[in-house]
Formats: sequence, C-alpha cells, structure tokens
Amino acid sequence: MDDRTNNAELSPKVEALPNRLNTLGMVVKTEIGLPPRANPFYSHVIVGIEEACRRNQINLLFATLPVDEYNLPVDVPKILSSQGADGFLMVGAFVDENIMEAITSMAGKPPRPIVLVDAYSNSDSFDTVVSDNFRAAYQAVEYLIRKGHRHIGLVGSEPTSYPSLKQRRGGYSRALRENEITNSYIANFNIRKESSHDPTIRLMREHPQITALFGINDLVAVNTIRALQEMGLRVPQDVSVIGYDDIDLAAITKPALTTFHVDTVVMGRAAVQLLISRLENPDSARMTLTIHPTLIERESVAER
Repeated sequence: MDDRTNNAELSPKVEALPNRLNTLGMVVKTEIGLPPRANPFYSHVIVGIEEACRRNQINLLFATLPVDEYNLPVDVPKILSSQGADGFLMVGAFVDENIMEAITSMAGKPPRPIVLVDAYSNSDSFDTVVSDNFRAAYQAVEYLIRKGHRHIGLVGSEPTSYPSLKQRRGGYSRALRENEITNSYIANFNIRKESSHDPTIRLMREHPQITALFGINDLVAVNTIRALQEMGLRVPQDVSVIGYDDIDLAAITKPALTTFHVDTVVMGRAAVQLLISRLENPDSARMTLTIHPTLIERESVAER
C-alpha cells in the first residue's frame, strides 16, 4: 500500500471553501509489486487527472490500491478514511464492501463523494467515467468481417472476468451473431495470471481455419502477434490481429497494431470535472460519462 501526497503535482495552496473540491484523493489500482505508472492504460488516466487538478488549483493526494488477479482489493489505503480529501477518484478497481466501509466510517461526517474511473461497483450510487467497451468490441469484429473474415477468434478474458472485459467479450459475440456467423473461437484465460502466448498457440492448433483474432486488450494482442509469428504464421497475410486501448506499444510493434484508441487522458480530466460537479450539486442525478473509442488502422489487419 502506498499512501502519500504527490508533492510534485500539488497546485498552489488555495483557501478551503465549502462545497468546493479543494483536495482530491486519487486511488489507483496496482498489481502487487508494480508501480501504477507501469500500467500503460492508467498511466495516461493519471496524466489527465493531474492536468485537471493543476488547471483548477486542486491539491492532489495519491494512494495505490493493490488488487489480486481478479481485480479485487487486497488492502484498503488509509486515505479513504482520513479527513484529508474532499472527494475521491477510484481508478481501475472494483469497489467492494471493505472500501465502502472505509468511505463511510467517519462518524458524524457525511460520506465524501466518489467518481469511478474505469472502475466498477455493485452499488449504483457513484458517478462513473468508462469507455464504451461493448460497442467498440462490436465494431472491432465488424471491421474484421468487412475485411472478409468469417473465422474470427477472441484471445483473452473469462466468463467471470472484470466487467470491462466481459463487455468486450459480449461485443465480440453479438457482432458474430448479428452477422450470422455461428462459429466462435475463444481462448479463455485470466490475463492477470497468464500471457496470451500459449493460449493463442493452443487456439490456432485446435482451429487452424481462424483468419483473424481480436485481442481483449493491446498487451494481449501484441503477445498474440508474437505467438503467431513463432508458429510461422504471417501477420496480417495469414492471420489478422486487432487490439483494444491503443497503448504506446501498439504503434511500434511489428507489424504495427490496428486497434481502438481510448482517450484515457480525457477520461482523467472528465472524472475531475464530475467530482467538482458532484460536490457543488450533491443531490443531482448520478451520471455516467462514456468515452467512445475510435478505430486506429495500422498494419496488422488485411483483406481476406
């Protein structure tokens, strides 16, 4: 657990005002032993949050939230039960009962507002900022179908995966179904515990008719390309590959990865604005802001 003030990013000290976001607590999920900036998706979300805090003269506190392979918290940072922050951004984690208890544990004090950023909860009481996982995955598979592919596999996720991955899996299945493609090919595995290398090889050996693969995220897609190349298959001439997220690695892998770009910096900025609005209007309706990914065509998909 890492609970600290991010002094390098603090805005000039401002006078504390009621119903104003003077100090923001940013809680970012992290795999045990890795810094949050090592995550290529959330590092850009953090940039957007920091930029918005500087622009609005908001002090920024920072803590990490270690999670297990199922994305569930294994420890609760003290920042959630302290009086230091006026509100919180929860980035990437599932808000479980332990976190809820920490948030509401201050006797005599109303719970501080929380905005979920690519994060989820069984409660519907939070404002949220998410990417349109289902629709973008649907569009990824439709893009492959328009390129002439009929045998399309999905690499990564499980039926019980984190909600964002389940939504992408659902988009994959819906696109096949609505285009009257009856065969689906899925390499099921927990992407937090296993690389896509071996599952890709198993899937291709079992179903050599596959001509295109959708990686559940870009890291999975990049490892999928490497596995295909080790098998002697050419990308995209023999098998096309498409990803999701548009992390920095996507543009420099060989071949460069076609993927869906999620504006994660905007996600961070928007989350700060939602939290400001929630403090100023505590009784307003809950809001979900959806960021729509955009297709980035590079070199990893070919016509069939």
